[in-house]
Amino acid sequence: MYINILYISKTTISTTRGNLFTNKCHTLIKFVPADLNYVFMVFLEFERPLEKLYEQMEKIKQIEAEGDIDVSDNIKELDSKIRSKQKEIYSNLSGWQKVQLSRHPARPYTLYYIEKMFKKFIELHGDRNFGDDNAIVGGIGRINGQTMVVIGHQKGVNTKMRQFRNFGMANPEGYRKALRLMKMAERFNYPVVCLIDTPGAYPGIEAEERGQAEAIAKNLFEMAQLKVPILCYVIGEGASGGALGIGLGDRVFMLENTWYSVISPESCSSILWRSWDFKEQAAKSLKLTSEHMLGFGLIDDIVKEPLGGAHNDPEKMAKVLKAHIKKELASLMEIPSDKRIDARIEKYCNMGQYDTIKEPKEKNKQ
Repeated sequence: MYINILYISKTTISTTRGNLFTNKCHTLIKFVPADLNYVFMVFLEFERPLEKLYEQMEKIKQIEAEGDIDVSDNIKELDSKIRSKQKEIYSNLSGWQKVQLSRHPARPYTLYYIEKMFKKFIELHGDRNFGDDNAIVGGIGRINGQTMVVIGHQKGVNTKMRQFRNFGMANPEGYRKALRLMKMAERFNYPVVCLIDTPGAYPGIEAEERGQAEAIAKNLFEMAQLKVPILCYVIGEGASGGALGIGLGDRVFMLENTWYSVISPESCSSILWRSWDFKEQAAKSLKLTSEHMLGFGLIDDIVKEPLGGAHNDPEKMAKVLKAHIKKELASLMEIPSDKRIDARIEKYCNMGQYDTIKEPKEKNKQ
């Protein structure tokens, strides 16, 4: 994957988020000195046609700033071209391109959504057993006066923070912390909101020694019978058991440009073809997009993103997500807890397809 970065003056665009990252030597990033009055616009490989249009827009706006020239008509015309090209590009995305968008370095993460959606948020730490895990954040906050517990993966917004957050790959203590917060929510009758964005549970030896599989399995068992409403949203990557560890709920939703699968396309490619070169083919075969998940009946609905993806307008995405949480939670709160639990269990029991084959009768021996 190659990423191009266009630097635009702050007078032109004041709200662009620039969270850069490196991805196993497959990302090309150009840097500028930190003291320059510029911000980032990051373009993925399939977004290159947009890069040229934004470069033209920046030149026109510089001409307007430097001289007394009215270029409003040119700006309107170019803005129309940009929106038209965006619709053309984002309406025909492949599975691999959606995977790329879900990993976009400027895509908003859990803490961004918490800051924008929740009031009086108090983060809670530790599993009361081993320690704290920075890859999973959680605490208590309010949306329109309704207190709730929010839990989510946090990848980090720059290289240093990504190391601190372990790239969103949780250890057993992270899942046990999440379960502790869920049990606290149940005690005080607070609904639970889970925001999923992880490349997978941490596969290190120390994580296995502390019971990674047991921690995830215990969460699934307890979440299935939790007495309070649970809403789950895939806001980025939803990989394997690392996503499932906080992903069992009354209703599960995916943002438009996210993915949910037992394995990442790269890992699938490396196992089947012994190379990452077939990751695009793997993404297609895995059928991991939000549309596929909805078609399979594994999620309840898709939350639309702003044109160009959540990273293109994070504030709008946060408003859309907040409104969605309010609407879904209002309907769940009306259902008695015992009926809600029964419906939750039945929902997961009905997932998948199977046939019952009758044993053939033996022919009478003559």
